[in-house]
Amino acid sequence: MKAERARLLRLQRLERLRAIAKQAAMTEAASAESTLAQLEALAERTRRLAAGYADPTRAGDAAALQQLSRFAGGLQGIAASTAGDARRARGVADEKLADLARAERRRAVVEDRAEAQARRMAKADDKPVLTSRKALGTDLD
Repeated sequence: MKAERARLLRLQRLERLRAIAKQAAMTEAASAESTLAQLEALAERTRRLAAGYADPTRAGDAAALQQLSRFAGGLQGIAASTAGDARRARGVADEKLADLARAERRRAVVEDRAEAQARRMAKADDKPVLTSRKALGTDLD
């Protein structure tokens, strides 16, 4: 009985550790999702800015057109770079969400094992009610 109690306590400690690991994974996933959202917003703003400067009718002469073209090209490069960063951030965010799911599964498995151990211990504690048996035979036996 003492070994079973020690096993239950160990499983409960392990469950608490897994819950803490799940919380850490949740924090990392939230951070990755936040970074992804910021990068996607930045990529979209940069793309719109580059599209706005790509209009050649804004230039008054050839020099202004050339300068505007170089500036718009630079903005398009920045937009492409930011879009690439957003794609990488999406991969990281997806991986963090997968880590979170794995952490939850590990915690749930230990929780199930602890509950099963507690049920086994409770069942072992239930003593059968002993009733008097009806005497068989006669008093002479």
